[in-house]
Amino acid sequence: MKLSTKGRYGLTLMIDLAINYGEGPVSLKTIAERHDLSDHYLEQLIAPLRNAGLVRSVRGAYGGYVLTKEPTNITAGDVIRVLEGPIGPVECVAETNAASCDKFDTCVKKNLWTRLRDSIAEVLDSTTLADLAEENAGKQDCYMFYI
Repeated sequence: MKLSTKGRYGLTLMIDLAINYGEGPVSLKTIAERHDLSDHYLEQLIAPLRNAGLVRSVRGAYGGYVLTKEPTNITAGDVIRVLEGPIGPVECVAETNAASCDKFDTCVKKNLWTRLRDSIAEVLDSTTLADLAEENAGKQDCYMFYI
C-alpha cells in the first residue's frame, strides 16, 4: 500500500499545525515554505480536512489554520482516512468495502490482507499528531520524487 501525495503532504500539514498548536493560526504559505511544498496543493488538501472537522480557518491579516482539537486527540489514521479513504492493502478488504468481491468467502489471501489492513490501521490509529510533532520537531520532510 502506497500513500499518495495527498496523504503524505496532508500529514505534513497537520504535523506542522500540531507543532505550532496553541501559538495561533498558521498560513498555508508558511507551511508550504517550511516544507518546500506547493501552497496551491495544500489549499486543495485543507478543504477535506476542514470539512471533516480536523482544522478550522481563522480570517484576517494574521489568519491561517488551527487544529480543532488538541494534537493528542487527532491520529494519523484520522488524517489518512479523510485524504486517502478507507484503509486496506487491497480493495476487497478495505475498511468500508469488505466482502465486495464475489470470491471473498473462498479467497486464500483474504486473511493475510485482513491482518495487514488491521496492522496498518492499528499503527495509524495509535499514533497521534502530538507523537509525530514530538518525533519530528525541527526535522525536514524527505520525499522521493519520480519522473
